[in-house]
Amino acid sequence: MAYQVLARKWRPHDFSTLIGQDHVVRALTHALTENRLHHAYLFTGTRGVGKTTISRILAKCLNCVGEDGKGGITAHPCGVCEACRAIDEDRFVDYIEMDAASTRGIDDMVSLLERAKYAPTNARFKVYMIDEVHQLTTQAFNAMLKTLEEPPEYVKFILATTDPQKVPVTVLSRCLQFNLKSLSPMLISGHMEELLKKEGFPYELPALRMLATGARGSMRDGLSLLDQAIAFSAGNLTLENVREMLGTIDSTTLIRLLGALANRDPVQVMQVADEIGARSLSYTQALKDMALLFHRISIVQMLPASLNPEEPDSDAVKSLAQAFAPDEVQLYYQIAIHARNEISLAPDEYSGFTMALMRMMAFAPAEAKNSKRPVVAPMKGLEAPAPHSTEAPVLPAPMAAVLKPEPQVPSASPVAAKTASSAAGKDPGDIPPWEEMPVLTGSKKKIN
Repeated sequence: MAYQVLARKWRPHDFSTLIGQDHVVRALTHALTENRLHHAYLFTGTRGVGKTTISRILAKCLNCVGEDGKGGITAHPCGVCEACRAIDEDRFVDYIEMDAASTRGIDDMVSLLERAKYAPTNARFKVYMIDEVHQLTTQAFNAMLKTLEEPPEYVKFILATTDPQKVPVTVLSRCLQFNLKSLSPMLISGHMEELLKKEGFPYELPALRMLATGARGSMRDGLSLLDQAIAFSAGNLTLENVREMLGTIDSTTLIRLLGALANRDPVQVMQVADEIGARSLSYTQALKDMALLFHRISIVQMLPASLNPEEPDSDAVKSLAQAFAPDEVQLYYQIAIHARNEISLAPDEYSGFTMALMRMMAFAPAEAKNSKRPVVAPMKGLEAPAPHSTEAPVLPAPMAAVLKPEPQVPSASPVAAKTASSAAGKDPGDIPPWEEMPVLTGSKKKIN
């Protein structure tokens, strides 16, 4: 049998196994239980959050006949009757999925509406699911308005889109609309953990959290990354393998970098930046990870109890939270996110990244620059940067002579001082006519 990807193999088949969309499940369950069914539904949300999955579950709920063949509309499909199995296997003739990205013209819509006039072949309802409905043409939308408003009693429409702003208001007003939420990394990593236990693969929880963060709210994207990680690591899902696959920077390197920023050590800052480049890591990703670390530090500064002591770098984050001032963290976070957006304008990624670091040191608050804070050594086993001396540097004798300040003669105005100093350094014959008589305090110009 051909391999089936995890996103398809473990697709939810009923509402009880659907993750992260409790508000939609609750509304649909009550409607099915009380038999208060709408004729058109619109599901909106980003990719991979369950729009197509919910439409298939809803189609099974409407057409399930139970294990004994005598069941009716239910919120808990049996999964074993012919209708349930046929919908799961994509062979149910009365459940029609249409992709509006490829069949978007008025001719396609007219053909669909002509078929909608006929009763279902072997089902209770004929269900039409139109995916990415916002890509239909204006003529196609106009053609479906009348049927969408008053369809035959045995027809249900399910529309799905990732861009509801492009759907005409005349269509929105004829549908029961549900907005599906993006999934949190915690929900995605927890689901990954359950699947890996069933699949029998060893894993590390930090690796799953990193994959869940990379999914950006999409369960399908998360399971696709999990498939890729299993193939990359030969089934050994360790944090190091996942980090290498994603090209992300380990927290140790970022903590060393932030420790160097806290210590005002530009030499160490540049050494870490060069190390990132030597490992062929993305500077754009480094700026993103820095912003995430600054976010964690800010949260710990405001809510110390939110720090999880079980995290491997919790001591380092706590140390950095004590080393940085809150306004300093906010400034560095803003510089990091702006530098990430502007790095494409830089001559190259290295210069864009290092300029962002130098901007952080240059624009640090004056209180932070002048404060005598201890050297940050965030993680055990790391070499701490050398303490930055707060004493004035000792200059060589010639340089000290050049930089020795000259005594200043008090004057009433900067203009007079400037004129006097310029006149003192010139011979009387070289002084221009407009500078012959400098104006000094208390003196009066004699007028002939």
